[in-house]
Amino acid sequence: MHPILAQLRRLMLYLLGWIPLAGMLVYLLALPGGLSWYQALTIAPILCLLYAFVCLAAWYPCLATPLEQSRLPRFLFTHAAAAVVASGFWVLSAKELGRMLAAFDGFHNVDSRLANDYPLIFGTGVLLYMLAVGFHYVLLALQASRDAEARVMQASVLARDAELRALKAQVNPHFLFNSLNSISALTAFDAPKAREMCILLGDFLRRTLGLGEKHAIPLEEEMSLVHAFLAVEKIRYGARLQMDECIDSEALVAQVPPLLLQPLVENAVAHGIANLVEGGWIKLEARCHDGSLSIIVENSFDPDAPARRRNGVGLANVRQRLEARYGNCASFATTTEAGRFRVAISLPIEVKELA
Repeated sequence: MHPILAQLRRLMLYLLGWIPLAGMLVYLLALPGGLSWYQALTIAPILCLLYAFVCLAAWYPCLATPLEQSRLPRFLFTHAAAAVVASGFWVLSAKELGRMLAAFDGFHNVDSRLANDYPLIFGTGVLLYMLAVGFHYVLLALQASRDAEARVMQASVLARDAELRALKAQVNPHFLFNSLNSISALTAFDAPKAREMCILLGDFLRRTLGLGEKHAIPLEEEMSLVHAFLAVEKIRYGARLQMDECIDSEALVAQVPPLLLQPLVENAVAHGIANLVEGGWIKLEARCHDGSLSIIVENSFDPDAPARRRNGVGLANVRQRLEARYGNCASFATTTEAGRFRVAISLPIEVKELA
């Protein structure tokens, strides 16, 4: 559909733009043309209103002859022919209008007087049509610019979604690799525990199967996944692994990316609890404040243990997923102090509306 006719507001602005052109035609008909001011003020607005809609047809020749792709001869012929046809139609309209008005008082013989102005009307029509052609090429350029911006935005969204899916797909293989190593170690001296760990691992993986297409889940559901993960790890560490939770009730309904906390808790176990002979603790806090969800995962570790690379796959994955989904609206920070390792996350609160 024509972009001017698509919205009433655009059409009104377009017609307002013809008011100065109607004033110019009044002047041409009244002075060089020989009509009275009263006659010119009556005829010119009617002719301009009609020609304003005729010039909207320039949109279609402009579509057929793009500036960048059309050869000059074709370009000139197309618009010259269209200008002649449109101006000829305008002259015929002026002739018919003069014939109709001649029957009214004050317009006697206006048709014969107007006949002397046909060349003037034709030439003005050609100029106005060419002006309309330039106007429509500007509209086409603006539309092409908007379409290009929309394609860039769509490509950006698709790229972000692809990155999120890739990062999300990275979580399970990373955890599965570590769990299979643990099961392999357990089979050598405690086969029943290895079997139990296999069952719990299968339960955890079953819970994550439906998360592939979800962009966010309630924190309560995310905590259920954390508990399933800890059930697997407690087969290996037993009483050495202690978990302390402090979560606000309003935070439980907040939406978070799936498998956001599991890599953090896994990192706390692998780099903290695993190096402590007597075991250690993990604390998880979640609170809502000023439109943000604050999550803190803290764990004890042995500062005298051999240095290990702490920012591994798990933490890097979480940081990248937050950046890809929330941009600068989310934060991720790690601190180490007096035998404690702390991960602090802040992200915008999102709550899924109930149907």
